[in-house]
Amino acid sequence: MADIFLDAHQRETTEAAMARIIPTDDTPGAREAGTIDFLDRYLSGIDYIYALPDGTGFETLTGLRAQAWQQRVDHARAVYVAGVVELDKRANDAHGRSFVKLDDAEQDDILRGLEHGTSAPTINYGGPEEPALQQTSAESDLDFFGLLVTHTRQGFLADPIYGGNRGQVGWQTIGFPGPKDLAEVHTGRYTTHQYFSDNPTHRSLEESS
Repeated sequence: MADIFLDAHQRETTEAAMARIIPTDDTPGAREAGTIDFLDRYLSGIDYIYALPDGTGFETLTGLRAQAWQQRVDHARAVYVAGVVELDKRANDAHGRSFVKLDDAEQDDILRGLEHGTSAPTINYGGPEEPALQQTSAESDLDFFGLLVTHTRQGFLADPIYGGNRGQVGWQTIGFPGPKDLAEVHTGRYTTHQYFSDNPTHRSLEESS
């Protein structure tokens, strides 16, 4: 199965929208990280859901797990197809051009309109309410804008084996020197303990020594 789902126009439009979610400035953005490749691979089917721990490939899903994931992917496909149509409709209504033909500020205005009209769950972070876009949110609860932001973030920061974070530029941007590959994690050659505590040894272990 080819690891693409979006047609050329859908892909170009979605990539342009992602590039406004994490724009390129003095650091790489969504384009450089290949977030569109992450998304297209995810939408292509269920062949790239769970990477094997040693980084050699992906788990083959079967039975009810496969059915459940296929339903989830099918839902996301439908949301993106409709979302691209909506982006172009709003762009044409406002500016007489398709979304990809707009300049950055115009694209931001279109996306801002989608954000304000989102039906996604909200969570208050002590300021204005915004879509709850944590990875724990069920995709079925998110509308197009919610999925777009979620997948842009995931494609920017996920392990490169999933198709995004090209050259680990997402990790480099946030100052995270990630593993060379998943095999380093699987074999224990790489650990993230230092990023979670000033002292990576748990106090209970020190007391028992």
